[in-house]
Amino acid sequence: MQSLGEEFMVTQMLAPAAVLVAWSLVMLLLIPVTRFPALSKLGINLRTAARGVRGKDSEEHLPPRVNWISHNYTHLMEQPTIFYPAVIIIALCGASAGDVLAAWIYVGLRIVHSLWQAFVNVVAIRFGLFLAMTGALLYLAYRAVTLTLFANPGALA
Repeated sequence: MQSLGEEFMVTQMLAPAAVLVAWSLVMLLLIPVTRFPALSKLGINLRTAARGVRGKDSEEHLPPRVNWISHNYTHLMEQPTIFYPAVIIIALCGASAGDVLAAWIYVGLRIVHSLWQAFVNVVAIRFGLFLAMTGALLYLAYRAVTLTLFANPGALA
């Protein structure tokens, strides 16, 4: 049975992941909000569009700013797939305050990266944000590995 402090730390470790899930859904909702009006301006009617056409098929016809949001949503489905299991592993094995901080740094930078890519999209700055959040993710991956590979099973008895 976990102590109250351990339960609190598990919750604190999982909170950044929950926020990133919610943020990903915000970005998902922005896609139709920006894409549908842009398609309408181009005279494209979704009701009469060809069968099997995907949103990606329309990218070359849409303004870059409309595509940036979709591109960012794709990014939110890529690297965070490493973040989520790392956070869960750390939460299950015993998170430290540093782990929680690294998770929040990752999520904070991920949100800033989203906003930057969606509305400004200067690649040099975006790449700097990517490197910084990747650093936080590397730390979390390291912690997940060390907490699992070097765990002392006898300590649980």
